[in-house]
Amino acid sequence: MTSTRLPVLRRLAFVRLTQGSKRTGSFGYDLAVRKKAELRDVILDAARTEFARYGLAGARVDRIARSAHASKERLYAHFGDKDALFRQVVAADSAKFFSSVAVRPDAVAEFAGDLYDLATNHPESFRMITWARLEGIPLEEPQLDGRSVRERDTAAIVTAQAAGRVDPRWDPWELLILMFGIGMARASWPQADPGDVDAPAHAHGRAAAVEAAARILAPRPD
Repeated sequence: MTSTRLPVLRRLAFVRLTQGSKRTGSFGYDLAVRKKAELRDVILDAARTEFARYGLAGARVDRIARSAHASKERLYAHFGDKDALFRQVVAADSAKFFSSVAVRPDAVAEFAGDLYDLATNHPESFRMITWARLEGIPLEEPQLDGRSVRERDTAAIVTAQAAGRVDPRWDPWELLILMFGIGMARASWPQADPGDVDAPAHAHGRAAAVEAAARILAPRPD
């Protein structure tokens, strides 16, 4: 066999191997499919960082694409435009944020502490929600088991009121709003950076949030 035929035969063998892998779902083919499926999540993560820092108006699509190691064309193919991408990130973050914690009937005040943890441990999600409100983008309430997060949490408060753990004079929805305010107070402070809280300061702030909530919801004598 002449040396000039060897490169041709090798190419033919490579083509057969590649075609076979596509039919049989070999590692190389799965990797390509997986990369395509994961690209959307990679773009969303890069967009979350960009939008959380600069907002909708200040964010740059080229920076998002560069951070995601993708072309702008691929980004537009997945999401359409910057506004649509922003809305996708907000929808994903708000759903994750509001469904990550729940009111427990036997420990209602702890809800403020759980919110405190969430806002300080995941400041980028809190910033995205804040940017959405500034842009006038409504946040859809996540649905869990056929009901909204609001319905789930107000039902828990009603249960706690019936058990004598929460002052029954409170409207459950109004109390839920107040606990949100308490839990998110530090993250909302103008000069605060939730991500810069050390462990002792975090524990102290969380305890203060729980104590404030407990004093507000405690049953009072008639």
